[in-house]
Amino acid sequence: MYPTESPTRLRPIRGLGRAAVVMLAVDSLVSVIASVIGAQRAILIDRMLADSDSVSMSEVEASDALSAGSGLVEIIVYVATAVMFLIWLFRARTNAEVLSPWPHRRARPWLIFGWFVPIVSWWFPKQIIDDIWTSSKAGALAETGNFATARRSGLIWAWWLAWLVTAWVTKLVGRKYVNVEELPDLRNAAVFDIVGNALSIGAAALAVAVVLAITRLQEDHYRNVAGRLPRVA
Repeated sequence: MYPTESPTRLRPIRGLGRAAVVMLAVDSLVSVIASVIGAQRAILIDRMLADSDSVSMSEVEASDALSAGSGLVEIIVYVATAVMFLIWLFRARTNAEVLSPWPHRRARPWLIFGWFVPIVSWWFPKQIIDDIWTSSKAGALAETGNFATARRSGLIWAWWLAWLVTAWVTKLVGRKYVNVEELPDLRNAAVFDIVGNALSIGAAALAVAVVLAITRLQEDHYRNVAGRLPRVA
């Protein structure tokens, strides 16, 4: 018998998975570098608070330039990483729709809008990735018969909670240090950036694990389908 899935529909995802992992790793590396720059800035400010004459103007200007430059690089790399992750996510969702006998709970536009629309952004992306995971894992849907009651992945739960904590800390707590000018506030802002970077690195590491896991599950399906196709003489 011919397989019900066709490789022209179930598409390879390994390359996109690797690209997403590389970008997540690059984003984490940039966060580490930015944290080092932030630590140096905090130390410099401590010196200024203890004795303003102990710090030269050239040191201050160099610190300001490094801080501004690292912030710009962080934004550029973050956007590039998000785009690569979404490209991988669209491929994973396309394959998941082939593998699933039922429609997913969220339509494809929510793969993008789900991250930005207020309130629903707290759970829509997780639902989307939950359904991709469930579709990709052999036998997962057979246990319950629908997406709503399917068993959830502990890995996805861990990644999503890490993502929510990181988003909450960087967006809500971080507002306190926007456009500050006093030295103590500038020092606290530098320390806060280090904390935020540490949280984002942890969330990125879990995101890498999610990408690798779903990619592996879907690649197994792709190889199995391709292996069952009759060879043309």
